[in-house]
Amino acid sequence: MSILKIAIQKSGRLNEDSIQILKDCGISINNGNDQLKATASNFPLEVYFLRNSDIPQYLIDGVVDIAIVGDNLLVEKGQTIQVAEKLGFSKCRVSVAVPKTFSYTSLNDLEGKRIATSYPKTVTDYFNSKGISIDIHQISGSVEIAPNIGLSDAIVDIVSSGSTLFKNNLKEVEIILKSEAVLAVSPLISTEATSLLNKLLFRIQSVLRARKSKYILMNVPNDKISEVSKILPVLKSPTVMPLAEEGWSSVHSVIDEEKFWDVIDQLKASGAEGILICPIEKIVL
Repeated sequence: MSILKIAIQKSGRLNEDSIQILKDCGISINNGNDQLKATASNFPLEVYFLRNSDIPQYLIDGVVDIAIVGDNLLVEKGQTIQVAEKLGFSKCRVSVAVPKTFSYTSLNDLEGKRIATSYPKTVTDYFNSKGISIDIHQISGSVEIAPNIGLSDAIVDIVSSGSTLFKNNLKEVEIILKSEAVLAVSPLISTEATSLLNKLLFRIQSVLRARKSKYILMNVPNDKISEVSKILPVLKSPTVMPLAEEGWSSVHSVIDEEKFWDVIDQLKASGAEGILICPIEKIVL
């Protein structure tokens, strides 16, 4: 029987979010006693728990078929690896940061400076594209401490909230790239594994649609149903059911999370009342 092999980060936030999206897809994983490999009980999936920095090479070598990984890591180590789906979580940015006392006006201020980073290729490519020469010091982990101990003049590292930079008296001055978790695919994936990947993708896309949407129910005067329906474009057509009160109907549909408040304002202006919003677990199209 064919089995799909997936790599995910063995610890940290990306690990938790990866396990969660698989769980939301109805896939149960027993990872007791911190195993480095586990098998799903209800989907032909084998999970490898790996160091984040090792995952691109496992994909390139075909040891695993797919992986959930930050696309910033693919820029650094796996530019030949294809992305099947952006997953929308673990968002961050790869940024240049300097000490708060550094008088920074532009990237040109870093000409000839020492920059500590765990992403030497990304940094080299970026500064080369700007025509700026720098001295790179490659560090694994705790990059933010480098300026404080005199190892570098600046750093390039992953930034999420910026709290770590603040604690180390650093300030973010340039964003090199923005990153999020993606589902990456090995260039050596087999036909059988690709078939399983398509089934998994179908589930993931259903979950992602649900995360971006809300289910909406409202009471609408019958003469306003057409107007209200035009405001609700997510599904083909809203569900309309007559209410006990003559001249009114209950209208059900789905709205985008990002446009939530704008849509609510439009619906109220069009005569909708008693608006109820509910979370959605899955959306299958």
